[in-house]
Amino acid sequence: MAEVKPYNMCWLEYTDLSKYKNKYIKVFENVVVLGGNELNLPLKELKNFLTFSLNIKPKIFKNTLVKGRNYVLIGRLIEIKKIFKESERFEKLLNDEGFIIKRIDIDGNKVLIITAKSYNGIVYGIFNLIERLKRGEDIENIDIVSNPSLRFRMLNHWDNLDGSIERGYAGKSIFFRENKILINERTKDYARLLSSIGVNGVVINNVNVKKKEVELITPSYLKKIGELSKIFSAYGIKIYLSINFASPIYLGGLNTADPLDKRVAVWWKAKVDEIYEYVPDFGGFLVKADSEFNPGPHMYGRTHADGANMLGEALESYGGFVIWRAFVYNCLQDWRDTNTDRAKAAYENFKPLDGKFSENVIVQIKYGPMDFQVREPVNPLFGGLEHTNQILELQITQEYTGQQIHLCYLGTLWKEVLDFDTYAKGEGSKVKEILKGNVFDLKNNGMAGVSNVGDDINWTGHDLAQANLYTFGALSWNPDERIEEVVKRWIELTFGDNEKVIKNISYMLLSSHKAYEKYTTPLGLGWMVNPGHHYGPNPEGYEYSKWGTYHRANYEAIGVDRSSRGTGYTLQYHSPWREIYDNIETCPEELLLFFHRVPYNYKLKSGKTLIQTYYDLHFEGVEEAEEIRKKWIELKGEIEDKIYERVLNRLDIQIEHAKEWRDVINTYFFRRTGIPDEKGRKIYP
Repeated sequence: MAEVKPYNMCWLEYTDLSKYKNKYIKVFENVVVLGGNELNLPLKELKNFLTFSLNIKPKIFKNTLVKGRNYVLIGRLIEIKKIFKESERFEKLLNDEGFIIKRIDIDGNKVLIITAKSYNGIVYGIFNLIERLKRGEDIENIDIVSNPSLRFRMLNHWDNLDGSIERGYAGKSIFFRENKILINERTKDYARLLSSIGVNGVVINNVNVKKKEVELITPSYLKKIGELSKIFSAYGIKIYLSINFASPIYLGGLNTADPLDKRVAVWWKAKVDEIYEYVPDFGGFLVKADSEFNPGPHMYGRTHADGANMLGEALESYGGFVIWRAFVYNCLQDWRDTNTDRAKAAYENFKPLDGKFSENVIVQIKYGPMDFQVREPVNPLFGGLEHTNQILELQITQEYTGQQIHLCYLGTLWKEVLDFDTYAKGEGSKVKEILKGNVFDLKNNGMAGVSNVGDDINWTGHDLAQANLYTFGALSWNPDERIEEVVKRWIELTFGDNEKVIKNISYMLLSSHKAYEKYTTPLGLGWMVNPGHHYGPNPEGYEYSKWGTYHRANYEAIGVDRSSRGTGYTLQYHSPWREIYDNIETCPEELLLFFHRVPYNYKLKSGKTLIQTYYDLHFEGVEEAEEIRKKWIELKGEIEDKIYERVLNRLDIQIEHAKEWRDVINTYFFRRTGIPDEKGRKIYP
């Protein structure tokens, strides 16, 4: 049996699947591997799964074909073509990281081929095959061609060297402890987990690069980062580092970090040379500049393009990339100022620079214009930047969506974002098509997810929050996937093929975001959280702050007028969204309070007033959370006891906190307006 670890392996756990042994044994008795030893690791992954889960112990043949028997054939396409001429047609079907899994006849033998142009493609292909075997799929006539739609599929860790994680809700960092880099068995298992969902890049440290973290690009840490990179590279994943833009001052003894100062450019070029000596497979830099007190080129009167391109030039000869975050805004806004609108900031900063960034610079853009709220409009930079590589940034860690205490599956929201049509080049200019490179002539695009992983036994704090990490990988590989199928696949891989388990957990996941939205801040309101840690209801927690996060409620209305008559934010969108959002009658109601200032007696399409709708939604949200808990309780005895109890405990807490959200928010509006609930339910005066 597989080694027992002090943590589970999520969807990659090698459980006993001997019930499928007879189904697969004739296929996997013999495995032929072509090439040198470079495929030892993916071969080992397949062999371990066959042995531990299916009790099949295959005979391994290297560079020797098996006569008169069925076999599995693993090799890069360049090797496969030498013995199977017809495989030349596979060349046109594959991109650099894609793979083929196909059952064919060779000399009268049934052969299962796993091939790809690159080593990485082989690794992804092996994990995909394991996934199919875990689900008991029929592979008798399997014919799979799978290419990743997006070039960059990345995890952003907000981990600090002391082991803490900014916005981390699953324990301490798996990378750092007490200002040291951790490398252990769990490091390798994490690489395996990410590789199994097609992730190809990991930023290991926080975008807010503090004083000690600045030193990560010095030899005292680079040797260990090089060791870490070898582990991850073996699974098709490059390591990236977040850097502090002022590093030439902190580390180089310069008196400036001006990107147009030649001394600064020379310092960065020498630093990049040094990094690649220790980390030959280094991916590049992630940069948060001129935002939330992080230094940047604006300090010297320069643009974001000036700063990013200087770094890009230093990395260019090594094939490295600069990923420059668009999370930039005036963070010192006066709450009395009703003209400044934080939502406009990213577009106003980056739209004028469109086309001025180098080819190896990618602008990373949060899905919405604010900060990972439970509901925001899609950022107008998608469709606004026509000549700039871009990465969609999503937050897998649930900062504003329950912090992995609440069940809040985010795949449904992400799918809406990917399917949003920007109309940048007419109908069909969806976000996912922009990221694929099908709308503008841009290929260095992708998705980045802020990681929800820590050193908890289940990696993500809430066992069901693993679904968010899995879904991120699935959608970054193929944003066209049906979200219901992704959910079903994750459940089967994690909990098995019990129909009731699949049905109940599917319901729980697919309904959880809507439920959370209802009992917290529906209709696009956002932000009513406690300052700092962002957990729990506080209707005016940020109302007088410097962060530009206002709802401006008084006794007669709520919301910010972002129409063309207000702050003008709607003008950043292409038509017809510009007109749809601009008109209170046509604005989608789930975003109504984001775009408009609305009187409490305004009637929605349901015929109910805004205030009554708000009361109703909060009561409905709690009821839906209670229904989600009931679905889990029905699975007692079907789920491993420890997992069942862990999840039940979180669902119990969620119900209590959902009620608190309901009562605090409803009471706030009742006290503001004096308007009672038409249904006479308990609201605290």
